[in-house]
Amino acid sequence: MKKVITYGTYDFLHYGHVKLLERAKALGDYLIVGVTSEDFDRKRGKINVRQSLAERINNVRRTGLADEIIVEEYIGQKIDDIKRYGIDTFVLGSDWEGKFDYLKEYCNVVYLPRTEGISSTQIRCEQHEIKMGVVGDDIDFLNKYCLEDNYVNGIKIIGICTNAPKNVLKEKSPVKELEITTDNLDDLLSKVDAVYINSPIDKHYDEIMMSLKAGKHVLCESPICNNKKKCKELFAIAKKKKLVLMDANRTSYAMAYSRLLLLIKGGEIGNVLSVEASITNMSNYIKTKKAQSFNNLGAQALIPILDILGCNFNKYHFYTKMTTDNNDLFTRLDLVYDNAIATLKVAEGAKSEGELIVTGTNGYLIVPSPWWKPDYFEIRYENMNNNKRYFYQLNGEGIRNQLLSFINAINGNKNSMNIQEKTSITICDFMDKFQNYKNLTIF
Repeated sequence: MKKVITYGTYDFLHYGHVKLLERAKALGDYLIVGVTSEDFDRKRGKINVRQSLAERINNVRRTGLADEIIVEEYIGQKIDDIKRYGIDTFVLGSDWEGKFDYLKEYCNVVYLPRTEGISSTQIRCEQHEIKMGVVGDDIDFLNKYCLEDNYVNGIKIIGICTNAPKNVLKEKSPVKELEITTDNLDDLLSKVDAVYINSPIDKHYDEIMMSLKAGKHVLCESPICNNKKKCKELFAIAKKKKLVLMDANRTSYAMAYSRLLLLIKGGEIGNVLSVEASITNMSNYIKTKKAQSFNNLGAQALIPILDILGCNFNKYHFYTKMTTDNNDLFTRLDLVYDNAIATLKVAEGAKSEGELIVTGTNGYLIVPSPWWKPDYFEIRYENMNNNKRYFYQLNGEGIRNQLLSFINAINGNKNSMNIQEKTSITICDFMDKFQNYKNLTIF
């Protein structure tokens, strides 16, 4: 019996997929189809896959062409599969021609012509493409942000609202290539379906309110605003208008961060007793001699604490080092829960190691500095021989996955949002508490 094997994602299985499977089937007596897992797709940079693994396997099964379906989960598996199943012929589409010639050592390799004029990418793009605008004055970062939509189907950044100097815009790319450049938010809102807001925090509330009233979905850098009551108001309006309001913290959408949360919640380090998160960045203070440590860094440092321990704490207290003009050089926040404690330290006028450490009854998890851009973490135990290291690609600093989650939320899957409404509200509440010196000791 001659065995043939082929692989694919099979997202939104279409006529081209079926034709390739038919031709692969005709090359032998027994066809094995490998369907790539979500994790493996992400490691390869394919973040646009919309359907679940189960749906995609079912897509292939319904064709009736596969004699056997397997899941592709890791690099190098193709060689293992060829050996394990006694494969005679490896088949893939002609767009991969030459890239798998190394498999000729193990079996016959055939590249079949793909069906012209159709692809899963095309199908995803033909579903309503979301026109998006960006808001803010940090052109260097917004350039980076605009580049990332090239990796995500279903969304297109077409304009910017900014007060940045025109000479900066002229010098920078790709922002300068956007269709719309304006300093009037209403102008931008009239031409887009959604906005990403990266302006100073004190502008967030007004800009989000304008956007929601205009019927636009909103992705906003954390915090949503600096007041709990106002944050609740914004979420209420979004719900009433059936719009998405989503916190845009990038760390929350990094693969490594998602995986460490799963391990912690799965009991890998036992019961969590403590979470410590530290972020220091002195660049702003060096340039301006002004520091707003908690205002600029506090929301970021709060995310892992609230994700791991939740929003129902019993007590909190701020400790801060203020300058004579009321700038906080350094701030520490302690939180007390029923069975755990948490500490965050943020500073723009001081320096410390930027680690995330989670202490448990069986071991501890550590993400080295800068933990907010995670591509690696380690779980350590009393017996160091049991220590485990985990490595993940950080593509686009989490922006790609963030944009994809935003699209999915707009299309009805609110579970794709990694930061829940109650977390966003709690963060805004802490911003308010700090500004109003509640439970705050100055030293």
